[in-house]
Amino acid sequence: MKYVSPLLLLVLSLLVISCTSGSNINGRSVKTANRSVGMIKDRLPTEQRIEFEVSYWTVRDAIRNNKEFLGLVSGKSAEEMIVLGKQNFKERKDSGFKAYEKYNSWEQMIAKFTQDRIDQRSSNDKSYNTNRDNNVLYSL
Repeated sequence: MKYVSPLLLLVLSLLVISCTSGSNINGRSVKTANRSVGMIKDRLPTEQRIEFEVSYWTVRDAIRNNKEFLGLVSGKSAEEMIVLGKQNFKERKDSGFKAYEKYNSWEQMIAKFTQDRIDQRSSNDKSYNTNRDNNVLYSL
């Protein structure tokens, strides 16, 4: 009994510490950062998912050095990452980055990526139904 209460206190404190950073990017390594981005994205409202994901990969594309990138994104929340992505977009667009020339604003780029994602989903649904109709396996 003498050892149970300190052990219980230790376990509870570790649990609280580990659960509090669930909405922040874990910047220990690129692999853990990518994993935490996926988990954060799944918890976000639908309208913020693409914006968060595009922000993360926009910053990643701009900063190739792993240590520098991880130092920048480590501990960032989804909202902070979106702000970083917008800043990065503006800086790169102003410097003449070729991929951003076709977009007038961040919102226009996000709208295009959202529409692309919707188009991908609808085309995947059509191909699934086509493959199912051409299937040679029959239900008996």
